[in-house]
Amino acid sequence: MIDLADAASAELTHTPASADQVVDGSPMVGYLLLGEFSGQEYGIWEMTPGAMWDVEEDELFVVLSGRGVVEHAEDSTRTELAPGVVVRLTAGARTTWTVTETLRKVWVTPL
Repeated sequence: MIDLADAASAELTHTPASADQVVDGSPMVGYLLLGEFSGQEYGIWEMTPGAMWDVEEDELFVVLSGRGVVEHAEDSTRTELAPGVVVRLTAGARTTWTVTETLRKVWVTPL
């Protein structure tokens, strides 16, 4: 585990998004687990342009760079993503992530 990281420039290994989750394009995703504390884990996640659906875990994240939109299937709301935006996701929420500029976030979620 890493205690200190430059989240904006940390090198991530990217892999193609799961084919069954891809909605549009050929998004790649990468992440780096940074550590754990008090029953939580935290890390860096990145997605290249494209769209994919997901079923969320409880999560709090801050967008560091990039742009996109998260659409929430349950109530059709849209959350615009841009640097500095803080988002809280609820476990079980069905979302579609559409990234227009490679998006990087720092996240915290329960173990």
